[in-house]
Amino acid sequence: MTPDNQHMLKRFAAYYRPHRSLFALDLITAALRALFIIAIPYLVVRMLNKEQLAQATLAEIWTTIGIIGALILLMALAEFINVKWGHILGTRIETDMRSDLFRHLQKLSFRYFDNTKTGHIMSRISNDLFTISELAHHGPEDLFISGCLLIGSFVFMFIINWEMALIVLVPMPILLLWGNVFRVRLRRTFREVRVRVADINSNVENAIQGIREVQSYAKETYAVDRFDDVNNEFLTAKSDMYHHMAGFHSGMMFFLEFCSVLIIGGGMLLVYVGRLELPALVGFLMYQRYMFQPIRRLTMFMEQYQQGATAFERFAKIMDEEPEIADRPDARQLETVKGDIRFTGVTFKYDPASPTWVLQDVSLHVPPGKTVALVGESGAGKSSLAALIPRFYEAQGGAIEIDGHNIMDLQVRDLRRHVGIVQQNVFLFDTTIRENIMFGRPDATEDELHAAARSAHIYTFIRSLPDGFDTLVGERGVKLSGGQKQRISIARLFLKDPPVLIFDEATSSLDSESEELIQQSMETLCRGRSTLVIAHRLSTVRNADYTYVLRNGRIVEHGAHAELVEAGGYYRDLYNRNIL
Repeated sequence: MTPDNQHMLKRFAAYYRPHRSLFALDLITAALRALFIIAIPYLVVRMLNKEQLAQATLAEIWTTIGIIGALILLMALAEFINVKWGHILGTRIETDMRSDLFRHLQKLSFRYFDNTKTGHIMSRISNDLFTISELAHHGPEDLFISGCLLIGSFVFMFIINWEMALIVLVPMPILLLWGNVFRVRLRRTFREVRVRVADINSNVENAIQGIREVQSYAKETYAVDRFDDVNNEFLTAKSDMYHHMAGFHSGMMFFLEFCSVLIIGGGMLLVYVGRLELPALVGFLMYQRYMFQPIRRLTMFMEQYQQGATAFERFAKIMDEEPEIADRPDARQLETVKGDIRFTGVTFKYDPASPTWVLQDVSLHVPPGKTVALVGESGAGKSSLAALIPRFYEAQGGAIEIDGHNIMDLQVRDLRRHVGIVQQNVFLFDTTIRENIMFGRPDATEDELHAAARSAHIYTFIRSLPDGFDTLVGERGVKLSGGQKQRISIARLFLKDPPVLIFDEATSSLDSESEELIQQSMETLCRGRSTLVIAHRLSTVRNADYTYVLRNGRIVEHGAHAELVEAGGYYRDLYNRNIL
């Protein structure tokens, strides 16, 4: 076993520790099943022995039959415990792993989600973890019971007749060699199938989430063709997998049946020459059945192990992903936040390997309680700059400070607790309006909830709905208009009550009525708070205390609205072209 495999096995075994008692119960009942199975042929051989059967009384015969019947009942009870609690063990391990995976995903940086398809993540959380749970249950149990059965069977077979036992051993090395040949092939094909399943999930997710765009552009045929491509790739991968599975299982079946021929042929020859009694041959034939059962079980385990190992590799790959944004060892909290934000010589790009900078030598200041506007054409770096304040990404150079503290020295969670963001594309959870607003502060009272809705100018609309605050908004808030979603997100911010606000083009795609209501909400929310507004609307910029103008990632102008228009520079050009 390679060091990597050993490390992977240790990580997998760690999930059994919280469930040691259940794991022990599973193995103990598996051992009892094996013991009961092995004992039955031995009792039959003893009873069929000429001398034993000739001297036995009818009561002794019935006693032996009764013992065999009792063993069968006990075997059934042990199997019931195995099946029920073994599967519960696997499900508990699956639940623990899913919790660990979800918690870890919450820690990962935006860059990871920028580069990873949601469908692939969903495939790991659902399909992969189910496969792992099946291995967690069946793997140790199958190995243990199969080992007990094989070892016990051979021990009793050697006790009955060592020559016959040696004949049974002949095909075993060939079976092991055949299984090892297909081990690597199966693992490769299982890995490929997992990738293709994730691609299908990703494609379906994109098609369903974008169904309105697909139908509005009459691109149903294009969407179907794209799906057919990934679906056919899945078919190819799975066909390849089944090709190797067929070779593996057919080879194992051939060697197992060949072993049956050896037992029957070799047994008849030994009986013929007087080296084996007929009752002993009957016992060997019974042991053949019980011995081949664990071999078939091990054959299935080989397939299951390859699937589970592949799934666990993918699980471990996510768990090994280190968050780019993490607290320093001495990170501290901010007790009281005034909201004095300062950028000094900040440079940033999303891909460290890219030669293109998104922001270059950016310096700006947002005084406490003031509203500062950030303007520029699309792609100038406005949203990127705003995303650096709560450390969704980290700058490669320069410094960002809040109240004189470098944000790199602050605890990430505490920093984000003091920053509120309203984006152009609002995300609402697929739940009620109440839960979406109270996401800002789950412990808020009913009165505080209503006050937040009033402040966001959404209260009257909510009360007009049949279910009021308990109205379901649909996936991503699909049942609401853009303006309604924006006002709900602002109500959520009122509950959070952060000292620092960021409005990222919050009104750019709204109608005039919705914009007016949201402007009123924003004005109420911004009072006494440090606010950075990214805007294309002149009304928003005009009301700001100060404005910075970004062009190609650099600050090219700054000042009050009237001053910038009077200066006749780039800002004036944006103004004349109605970009503001």
